[in-house]
Amino acid sequence: MPSSATDDLIRRLYESPPEGFVAARTAAVNDARKAGDRDTAKRLAALKKPTVAAWVVNLLALRRPELIEELVELSGALREAQRGLKGDQLRELTAQRRQVVSALVSSARQLAQAEEPGIKLPLGEVEATLSAALAEPDVAAQVRTGRLIRSATYAGFGEVPRPRLRLVTDSDDTDEAETGEGDADAEVIELPNAAREKAANAVAERRRREREQRKRELRRELGAAEAAEQRADKQVERAESAERDAEHLVEDLDAELAELERRRTEAQADVARRKLARRTAEREAAAARRRVGDVQAAIEDLEGDDSD
Repeated sequence: MPSSATDDLIRRLYESPPEGFVAARTAAVNDARKAGDRDTAKRLAALKKPTVAAWVVNLLALRRPELIEELVELSGALREAQRGLKGDQLRELTAQRRQVVSALVSSARQLAQAEEPGIKLPLGEVEATLSAALAEPDVAAQVRTGRLIRSATYAGFGEVPRPRLRLVTDSDDTDEAETGEGDADAEVIELPNAAREKAANAVAERRRREREQRKRELRRELGAAEAAEQRADKQVERAESAERDAEHLVEDLDAELAELERRRTEAQADVARRKLARRTAEREAAAARRRVGDVQAAIEDLEGDDSD
């Protein structure tokens, strides 16, 4: 099968509702095998069934790719604003992010309901995946392919900027410390001049330790989550392999049953022919016996006439 035709087939698989994925994939694999295209059959057999949330995101990426491009452009602008700690721009882009994600979720919902009316949609997972695509270029790249198999999540958003602290002087007691997280997280330090630098360093050090502690915790969580994901993927692969083996066994048994049924039909026809031949032979034998009796009677009659 040409590569473009295979790609089109894969696209249709991931555009269709997940409940029919396995049957459609099996049919495609069987067609490829019958055509002698082992490479395509192997490629199709390796495809994994998407969750409902992943299917909804795939629909959006395949049917409305321009919306995904808008999401990717916005994610770049947000990361740039965070790196520069541009507060006003960051707040504006964050508000725009919420609007874009909300609009994308609405578009995805409409596409999914048009494709499968009445289906229950996990829109929270869809929103989480699109938000993760905003924060992580790797997730965005996966979303673009239209071949997601599960939803994605992200604990934070974008790069974590280094906090910047601005001290308040005696003549400007209304200034606030800026951290890039907004005014709510700012700290104002009003201390005698001799203690200001020490206090600022203490605050910065505390923030640094908190960030390091949080990063260590997140790395442990990430390691555990990745290990769990790998175990789950292996279980899915084993289950899918077992499913394919069972399907192939059913196919082989169906073929054997069909062959046995054909042979049974032929045997029944042969029995019917032989039964007819036996009945014909029996009728011919009966007729011959009657003929023998008639001839013998005729001979006896002639012999009786001669004796007279």
